Amino acid sequence: MTMGLLKQNQNGVNVQALLDARNALEAAPEAAQFTWRAQCEWLDGVHSRTSISGFFGLGEEKARPSTHLVETDHPAEFAAPDAAPTPVEVVLSGLAGCLTAGIASVAENRGVKLRSVHARIEADMDLAGILGIDAEVRNGFSAIRVEFDIDADASDDDIAALVTQSQRRSAVFDILTNPTAVHVSVAGQS
Repeated sequence: MTMGLLKQNQNGVNVQALLDARNALEAAPEAAQFTWRAQCEWLDGVHSRTSISGFFGLGEEKARPSTHLVETDHPAEFAAPDAAPTPVEVVLSGLAGCLTAGIASVAENRGVKLRSVHARIEADMDLAGILGIDAEVRNGFSAIRVEFDIDADASDDDIAALVTQSQRRSAVFDILTNPTAVHVSVAGQS
């Protein structure tokens, strides 16, 4: 099973291809099982580079035409060279990108022409948890705020509905708001 390249429509999303894929996956639910992969290499200090090149989906291994690289580091305030965003900023980027892609897709499906979509995203974090200062403080975000500025041929209510539907279908929103089992191991150790 393959999903064809998406041709661009008014907002750059081929909704028909997405709907065709949905229908195909409803008929063959085993093909909807995907495994995403990334490989990370430590470079120096707190700087690392993650390579993303393949995944399993539609019942088979898939290779991308090129490897995508994501680097992470920390700012000078943490005695680091600030060579890349922090890992938590990459998480925020993933959330903003997923929600924005969803808005474009939903708008296309509903016949709404987008002129621009801008997202501002902020997250609050108390470093007392990460640094081991206070065991009662969680290591992650305590709150995330996403604000969209959308210019479209639609009413305010229709624009709000685009954002709501994007949020409902966002994989990254779901990952951040629902527990996920994460298993960490060291190669060669049982």
